[in-house]
This record gives sequence, C-alpha cells and structure tokens, in this order.
Amino acid sequence: MIFKQLFDITSSTYTYIISSGKGREALIIDPVIENTKEYLSLLKELDLKLVKVIDTHIHADHISGLSELAKKTSCSKIMGEHSASEVIDIKVKDNEKIKIENLELISMHTPGHTDCSYSFLMKDRVFTGDTLLINGTGRTDFQNGNPIDQYHSLFNRILKLPEKTLVYPAHDYKGNTVSSIGEQKKNNPRLQVDSAEQYAEIMNNLNLANPKMMDIAVPANISGRTLDQL
Repeated sequence: MIFKQLFDITSSTYTYIISSGKGREALIIDPVIENTKEYLSLLKELDLKLVKVIDTHIHADHISGLSELAKKTSCSKIMGEHSASEVIDIKVKDNEKIKIENLELISMHTPGHTDCSYSFLMKDRVFTGDTLLINGTGRTDFQNGNPIDQYHSLFNRILKLPEKTLVYPAHDYKGNTVSSIGEQKKNNPRLQVDSAEQYAEIMNNLNLANPKMMDIAVPANISGRTLDQL
C-alpha cells in the first residue's frame, strides 16, 4: 500500500494520499489548494490515477484543493451527506463504504466541530478530520459546531474503535504525526472527563480567535471556487 502524509505549513493541515500500489487508483483526503501541483507531481511520480478526493468537513482555515484536483484529473469529489458544499459529486451517508480497487474506507458521521464533520475508517487507521486531534479536539464554536455532539462523536463512535487503531487527524500544531486510540484515551487532556456536560464546559470556555481565513475559506469551500476564481 502507498500511504503519504503531507503537511501544509501555513494552515498546519495534513493531507493524505492513499493507494493500494504503484500504477493503481488513488484517493486524497483533505487537500489544500495551494499544494495542488505538489499532489499532481507526486501522483505522476508514483504512477497513480487519482479517482476520488475527500474533504472531512467544510474547512475554515484553508481553501480546499478538492475542486482544483477534480478540474485537473476528473476525480470524484466526496463529502458526507450533511455537507453544505455545492460541488460534491458523491455525498456519503454514515457507515457507507468508499472503495478504490482493493482498499475500502467506511464513513463515520462525527459532528461537533462542524455539523458536517465525518471521519473515515480504513482497517487499522482512522482519519478523524478536526474531530479528534492528537492530544486535543477540534473547536466547536462555529459552523453549527456543538460540544455535546462532539462528545458523543468521540466517546460513542471514535473511541469505541480498537485501541491499536491509528489516529490520523486533519491538523496538528505541535509536530505530531500519528497517535492511536489507546494513546488518546490515556493522554488527551480533553478526554479526561466524566460527562458530556463537563466536556462542553471545557469547549465553551476556550475563547479562541476565529481562523484568519474563515471569511474567505468557508464561502469558497461551499461554492467550490478554485485559484483562478479567487
């Protein structure tokens, strides 16, 4: 299997390129528009055909490369069915399978960071978007976010996965690349709570500034605008 984790320095976004092998079909999760040429170059180097691209949610801190990649490769654009995106080709439901050749991802509706947040499980690893970060969790104070919803997404869905399951988030701000469900249960300070109400109290008192790109990124990611349209 080919598995590439790429990092965007400006937005601290992780993008994932996945394929069953050289010369095969590939999919990309959470691309950043400024890095489109890098993705295309890597796909060419590995002799991969991009057939599907997924966004875990409507991003507020960067413009997605989803539409630009589709423009260049004719790949299918995928998000969860709760997404407000106007350009998605395939909207998956909770627990729906996404296949490329002999690889399979299972969608998990994990709202809380946004109402359209989805995670994607692939055998021994889960792509958690901004729902579960490494030693943190995604903020819940905009885009119909809700800390109670996020608590249930975490404790009733993601953390029910086997403890050895690898956690690959959409962002990290401290140089972490991967964790596991077991490590997060033990070490993530936001998960050391006894109730949804206790979790909500933590999240409701973060008092974070809005992402710098939010007013540009959210409308662009809903409408699917690309570089030449900005």
